[in-house]
Amino acid sequence: MTEAQVRVAIVGTGDVGRGWAALCVAQGWPVALFDTNGKALHSAAADIETRARHLVELERADPDDVAIGLERMVVGRSILETCRDAQWVIECAPEDLLTKQRLFESIESVAGEARLVTSSSSALKTADIVARCIRQDRCLIAHPLNPPELIPLVEIVPGPTTDLALVELLKGWLRGLDRIPVLVKKSVAGSVVNRIAAAVWREAIDLVLEGVVDVQDLDRAVSLGPALGWAAGGPHLSYHLASGDKGVSGFLQHLLKTFEMIWEDLATWTQLEPEQQRKLIHLIEKAYDEQVDALRPARDRRLGGILRGMERVREKES
Repeated sequence: MTEAQVRVAIVGTGDVGRGWAALCVAQGWPVALFDTNGKALHSAAADIETRARHLVELERADPDDVAIGLERMVVGRSILETCRDAQWVIECAPEDLLTKQRLFESIESVAGEARLVTSSSSALKTADIVARCIRQDRCLIAHPLNPPELIPLVEIVPGPTTDLALVELLKGWLRGLDRIPVLVKKSVAGSVVNRIAAAVWREAIDLVLEGVVDVQDLDRAVSLGPALGWAAGGPHLSYHLASGDKGVSGFLQHLLKTFEMIWEDLATWTQLEPEQQRKLIHLIEKAYDEQVDALRPARDRRLGGILRGMERVREKES
């Protein structure tokens, strides 16, 4: 084990936990797994191995590092066995506050050597998750996007008592995993990524339910439209560049009224009624019926290709 590698314990082996594990394993880091759900834990190791080897196929990992990481991966029989030697404990329990609070209490009692304890929460607040802990200084949210082993962004959300030196440590560890950390300076529900995603998805749902566009055409419109442009520069930079030398000032001067007209007409509902849920599920399942097994690896290949392309361009730019 090199100085750049970190001993990681992952508590919770659902999809996100397995993604974190595959990512760490692919770097050759030693990983210990634990889950109170014995069924999930039983199938986790095989799935993590599949994901880690898939990263090699996508040119996202070195086969020798993956082999080392898989050899070092262990399944803990208890939370004590899993966390006692860990430097970094990653909590990946379901998005339920009480469950996470109890887990953080348990982790605190057994992970005395851990420098950092992070939650993968996508919507809860750090202060609420760690409310029962004494050592809140080492606790914060590190929220990955799904699939964590492929999408490089990780949101870092400190709590009011988080040691800022440990925030910098976490950034270094994430960069060691080839992740790109984004610091969320003010805690809000859903942080940044989920708030943006929730706003866009609400409008995407509304357009489909209102019969404006079919599910597959909506997905094409987003993935080959704003998502493609935003992948290269994000929304603010995209609009800043859209008016050439005039920048965002010129863009707002010419198009603000257009956007205000659209904003006024956007969906504002805050919940989906049961009938709307059933209709949405039917439309999505009809659009992608019996294709999921083929669509998931296709999605992963596209993500891998996009990332490789962006990295090659950045290398030429630097």
